[in-house]
Amino acid sequence: MCLATPMKITEIDGNKAVVESSEHSHTVDLNLLKEPRVGDYILAHGDLAISKLPEDEALKILEMIKELPHEH
Repeated sequence: MCLATPMKITEIDGNKAVVESSEHSHTVDLNLLKEPRVGDYILAHGDLAISKLPEDEALKILEMIKELPHEH
């Protein structure tokens, strides 16, 4: 199962952004967001940013994800 996960925007170039979460980074499309800025937390699913999140909410979600058992 895939989930949308909170990620932080670190770079913006047009309608694309580099986003990071923990030790993972990749590029997402920003077309669904209004006025994204470097430093914003977003929910990303695959290569698409789907919404912005308040920082405190994003950090809570990331902490909960860390606490989940991971099966690989």
